[in-house]
Amino acid sequence: MATVSGTRPFLCGIIEGFYGKPWSHASRLAYAPILSRAGLNTCLYCPKGDPWLRRQWQERWPQQQWQELQELSKAYAAAGVAWGVGLSPFALYQRYGAHQRQQLRDKVGQLEALGAPILAVLFDDMPGDVDALADRQAEIVSDIAAWLPQTRLMMCPTYYSFDPVLERHFGTMPAGYWARLGTLVPAAVDVFWTGNTVCSATIEAHDIQRANELMGRPVMLWDNYPVNDGAKRSNFIFTTPLPGRSAGLRPLLTGHLCNMMNQPLVSLPAISGLTQLYIGNTLSTQALRSLLGSQLLTLLQRDAALFESAGLSGLEPGRRRALAAEYASLPGAGAAEVADWLRGDYAFDPNCLTD
Repeated sequence: MATVSGTRPFLCGIIEGFYGKPWSHASRLAYAPILSRAGLNTCLYCPKGDPWLRRQWQERWPQQQWQELQELSKAYAAAGVAWGVGLSPFALYQRYGAHQRQQLRDKVGQLEALGAPILAVLFDDMPGDVDALADRQAEIVSDIAAWLPQTRLMMCPTYYSFDPVLERHFGTMPAGYWARLGTLVPAAVDVFWTGNTVCSATIEAHDIQRANELMGRPVMLWDNYPVNDGAKRSNFIFTTPLPGRSAGLRPLLTGHLCNMMNQPLVSLPAISGLTQLYIGNTLSTQALRSLLGSQLLTLLQRDAALFESAGLSGLEPGRRRALAAEYASLPGAGAAEVADWLRGDYAFDPNCLTD
């Protein structure tokens, strides 16, 4: 059984890694003191809607977006929270010659200028039926590790869970893929895992032990809760505090990061369960009332079962309109998030393929 060793700190925090409507810059900035107050130590920026991280990764961000990334890096550093970017060089492993390597080196150099302490290299939701897939991805990750020896580096495999949906969308996984990655990727690199499925209802210690044994190292948990960007999950808002996670996970992991909902403030009740699991009751009811407002939290508690079980499709149009008006009447950005969701402003992004 693989267990965590070494002196690297356990990372515990959040990921903005979803499809669809991204967070505003103001929301991202606001999360720095929130995470610090909660005792969470990590924030990874990798929204699928940022084209300069994914399809246009070879290009530089326009000036405004680059300035915003610089602001985020400084804000999280000031709050004592490790912040970083998740780069998704789309299908780079299909052709990684001298030209592509130089393009990657240039991009990594730009990211290095942010001064962020972490960087993730993400190969999720890309074609996977490629010869020597693990070897090619490990070569890319190894190059970045050599270029950034002081940076905490992470990588997400193309096949990041046991879920058969990944092979249905991205092709048959090459034989021995996970073991090969575990052998070739530098030992200091964290490897993401989402559990037995892409969006795992429960995660137990034996589930992580199985992944660790196949990978030959402890994994880092990319927890797809409370994320709600998929065809099914965009129908719901999840506010139950991180259910179904074993209290015995920490010795088996290098970190636990939760992929958030498209609604940033309304995600806070859900991730209060993350703090309870590893830190304590730092996002208590009192703390949530302070962050969200007493009226909003009361309504969210009242409607939690409705939003998590019936969802938008289970609400009659009149009931949806009435609820939207009720939430819209409350002050604050969090209430507006719920009202907008009820009005259909967070429509499903068909580019999300793994629901």
